[in-house]
Amino acid sequence: MKHMPDRPETWAFLATWIEHNFPALYAGGLAFLIAIWRIIYSGGKLRQLALEAPLCGMLGVGVSYGPSLIGAPPEAGTFLACMVGLFGVEASRAAARRVLHKKVDQL
Repeated sequence: MKHMPDRPETWAFLATWIEHNFPALYAGGLAFLIAIWRIIYSGGKLRQLALEAPLCGMLGVGVSYGPSLIGAPPEAGTFLACMVGLFGVEASRAAARRVLHKKVDQL
C-alpha cells in the first residue's frame, strides 16, 4: 500500500492550486468533451478525435482567462471555452486570424 509523502504540505499546495484554477480546468474539460461529441456526431475519424479534442481543451483553458481582460464577467470564460469546443480549432484559428488582420490594417 502506498503511503502519503513525507511532506503533507505538498497535498495542501496541490489542493490550493486546483481550487484557484478550477474555473479554467472546468472550462478546458468542457471544451474537450464538447469537441469529442462534435467530432463523433459529425462522423470524424479517430485521428481527428485524438488531435483536435485535446487542442480544443487546451485552447479552452487559455480562452477562459480572456473575459476579465475585456471587462466581461469571469463566468463568461466557460461559455467561450465551450464555443471553442463547439466550433473547433480551425474555426477558432480563422476567427483569430481575421481579428489580427484587422488590427494590423489599423496600424
